[in-house]
Amino acid sequence: MPNSPVLFETRDLIAQITLNRPENRNSMDRETMPAFLEAINRVENDSNLRCLIITGTGSSFCAGADFKSGLVDDRGPLPHETLLEIYGPFLKIQGIKIPTIAAMNGHAVGGGLGLALICDIRIANMNSKYGANFARLGLHTGMAISYMLPRIVGMPVANELLFTGRLIDGKTAAAVGLANYAVHKEEISEKAWELAREIAACAPAAVRMIKRSIHRGSDWNPAGAAEMEAHCQSRTFEMDDAGEGIRALLEKREPVFIGK
Repeated sequence: MPNSPVLFETRDLIAQITLNRPENRNSMDRETMPAFLEAINRVENDSNLRCLIITGTGSSFCAGADFKSGLVDDRGPLPHETLLEIYGPFLKIQGIKIPTIAAMNGHAVGGGLGLALICDIRIANMNSKYGANFARLGLHTGMAISYMLPRIVGMPVANELLFTGRLIDGKTAAAVGLANYAVHKEEISEKAWELAREIAACAPAAVRMIKRSIHRGSDWNPAGAAEMEAHCQSRTFEMDDAGEGIRALLEKREPVFIGK
């Protein structure tokens, strides 16, 4: 359905999940996340599929948590179990046996970057912004970003991006290894489907086994790391700086942190 928060389609042995809330930058809200989980379950239950593409509509791939929706707020402590429930649908991508491609049509920030990182291949919009801005909100990282990003771009680059909360453009994302490609927005879908068809043309059992071996060899376990992060992130939600950071974001101003 065109008005659904998440769209799902399959063709040529390939599935595509599309975040479809462009008016709120495809952010994580109480309607989008259950719909995304349902789409992931459909992929898991279809043994004929050979590749999955995840993309979005509008100017954002995914803007992370929607602080306006009440999914996350600064009214009090947020238990780590709640955070894990929020991130759970995205984290479930870890268990997908077929290769996954993040076709990042637009900006990917915070949890939205986590969605891209948990995929196997990333295609960036050269003019969009990518990053984990948690420190600028007074928060610890979530969704295993502090675990995934150093493994993908290396520790020195990850340190700089996470400590500063800086956003980088798609060209820079490709240059540091965060993305496999940086192309113009109108070329992203074509490139994603080109790669997906190339993968789908290979022997499916061999590809799935190769993916499993890669994950085992690199000790790839974002879900486990996300549990540890959820404890840290829930503690920062209790702090005054988090309240200030979130208010500043919503009021479109620079935050003034006091260190507690």
